[in-house]
Amino acid sequence: MMLNPVDLVVRSLEPALEAEWNAYVYEHPLGSPFHLTHWRDVVAEVFHYQPLYLLALEQGRVAGLLPLFLVQNLLMGRVLLSTPFAVYGGVLASHEEAKRALVGRACELAEQLRTQYLELRNASDDQLNGFHLVRRYATFQSELPSDESAILQSIPRKTRYMIRKALRHPYETRVTASLDGFFDLYSRNLRRLGTPCFPRRYFEILQQRFGPALEIREVLLQGRLVAVVMSFYFRDRVLPYYGASDPAYWEYAPNDYMYFDLMRAAAARGIRIFDFGRSKLGTGSFAFKAHWGMECKELPYEVRLVRRKTLPNYTPLNPRYQWAVRLWRRLPLSLTRWIGPHLIRLVP
Repeated sequence: MMLNPVDLVVRSLEPALEAEWNAYVYEHPLGSPFHLTHWRDVVAEVFHYQPLYLLALEQGRVAGLLPLFLVQNLLMGRVLLSTPFAVYGGVLASHEEAKRALVGRACELAEQLRTQYLELRNASDDQLNGFHLVRRYATFQSELPSDESAILQSIPRKTRYMIRKALRHPYETRVTASLDGFFDLYSRNLRRLGTPCFPRRYFEILQQRFGPALEIREVLLQGRLVAVVMSFYFRDRVLPYYGASDPAYWEYAPNDYMYFDLMRAAAARGIRIFDFGRSKLGTGSFAFKAHWGMECKELPYEVRLVRRKTLPNYTPLNPRYQWAVRLWRRLPLSLTRWIGPHLIRLVP
């Protein structure tokens, strides 16, 4: 479809159009919680990145959108990113002309703002001209059968064995609004992995902005918290996004129980898709998710270099940062909780 240029305009998102923005996100097949203005509000309030959201309007109607943030720090320099701390982001568009217009405006902004690079965390496989494909992450998804036994049978034999092993123990599950248990176990887990933790305030603001679309499920064994997961509910899918378990109880398979329990609870409320989120290729998290028999899809993140000459890699898997990972694991938990929030904002 060819459009008259005057029929399609790209402009910055204004408050009066936020409801239409969110409605478009819910309707678009690649829409996600991270495209919603709720995510913008959380990221801007907690990390103080500058949102530069772009909206494509065709004869006054939304034809596409692109959430962007200007990130500036000593490690990365100045970067234009869609979308910080998110699995999915990038362009949502009704047709190719709108997509090209949004990406073109983003490239102009990246040049005007003298950024190091522009990164789009797209979910579409169509590679953009002038962008480098970053092959680093994959996501796992599956359709949820409607009943518990069918869910169990859909899971590969080895993982099904671990779930049945876990089901022999007297686990209890509760949904809670309290962050206490979640934050304690999650921050301990990240310290063990050598990764900085988000500030507690980040999770508090997530709860405020997403409301009932965000859920914390705690798994207890004989009254002790052994696993916890924070999940997003979006349309017909559940996205377990932040999870942790106590290594002292791993012999009882608390992770297998927790995710199976989330599956059957989500199916009971009519959820159709279980989205296991992203993992870095070649990691333990990737291997764990791969054993659940879900569809694995490489995430087509794309980077357009502006002032920088080489592709960035700020992940813990970068050999340059292995010393920092080893050091972090040895620091006291209280110190990692204090320093972590200052460090994590450097690598969104």
